Amino acid sequence: MNAFLILEDGHVFKGKSFGAQKEVICEVVFNTSMTGYLEVLTDPSYQGQGVVMTYPLIGNYGVCLEDAESDRPWHSAFIVREISRMSSNFRREEELEAYLKEHDIPGICGVDTRAITKILREDGCMGGMVTTNPDYNLDEILPKLKAYRVTNAVKTVTRKEKTHVAGDGPKVALLDLGTKKNIIRSLSKRGCDVTVYPAFTSAEEILGDQPDGIMLSNGPGDPKECTEIIKEIKKLYDSDVPIFAICLGHQLMALATGADTEKMRWGHRGGNHPVKDLATGRVYISSQNHGYVIKNESIPKDVAEVSFINVNDRTIEGLNYKNKKIRTVQFHPEACPGPQDTAYLFDEFLDVMKGAKNA
Repeated sequence: MNAFLILEDGHVFKGKSFGAQKEVICEVVFNTSMTGYLEVLTDPSYQGQGVVMTYPLIGNYGVCLEDAESDRPWHSAFIVREISRMSSNFRREEELEAYLKEHDIPGICGVDTRAITKILREDGCMGGMVTTNPDYNLDEILPKLKAYRVTNAVKTVTRKEKTHVAGDGPKVALLDLGTKKNIIRSLSKRGCDVTVYPAFTSAEEILGDQPDGIMLSNGPGDPKECTEIIKEIKKLYDSDVPIFAICLGHQLMALATGADTEKMRWGHRGGNHPVKDLATGRVYISSQNHGYVIKNESIPKDVAEVSFINVNDRTIEGLNYKNKKIRTVQFHPEACPGPQDTAYLFDEFLDVMKGAKNA
């Protein structure tokens, strides 16, 4: 069946439908990863978005559920150049198309993903529609696409109840803003005793459980929308508990301490983004997925200092907080699959927790 991708600027791309056959409106973004399409699909940070994969062949190794970053895919739509209808992988459990149908996610293939990506890079990420209706009316559709915004994203993806992953090491409280499973795995394999809290848990409850450290996870949407969570994070900041934050958590900590954020033109999404450690001058390759960034000039100089920058566009990739045991990064040190260059940040967090506990 024919399918159409309609962008808010009036571009229309004709392709073939795969996955669920339904009509959706979403924010259209692109991801430059060469592998890991299941990890991309199951990353809660993509809630409300239709993702264009720049790598031309998707689905060739099927779906291996062990690799999923959450219990379900979060994309509104999946946009690819070529979908592999038959996969080859000894770990495969099902085909990608069947997986998308199972979770009611529409896909479109046979479109020029290079052309779509060039449009998004030139004009920025934008509203879009995937539809199988050949009688679409642009005059009716385009205003809806221009008006579309991803809202209530964290509330949609966060868990409903507190969960516990036992360990014999430091007690870590992980605030689930849309966490990826590999953040939990990265802590667990280092022996941490991890308790995962819903995003809207009060600081009093978290601190009342007497954690040795607190992690703020990744997540979707505009960080400024999370006003209730920001208030609680400010209370966590005021405590003496070591904190490590990733992606959305990094942005929310900045907002809680007086900095500002802004939406990027097209964001950073992929497994090949270079970041520079300003303390050592070393450059790491990182995995990233974000559409918002902290404004450099907004950071109170007595509160935090920039620790990492993006080599490509000089945007902020990390902050160290002064007179606090708090470190935050915009990229994903838990990336899987993807570069493992920055996994050492979990080891440093472990050392900070142990040092604080023995002080």
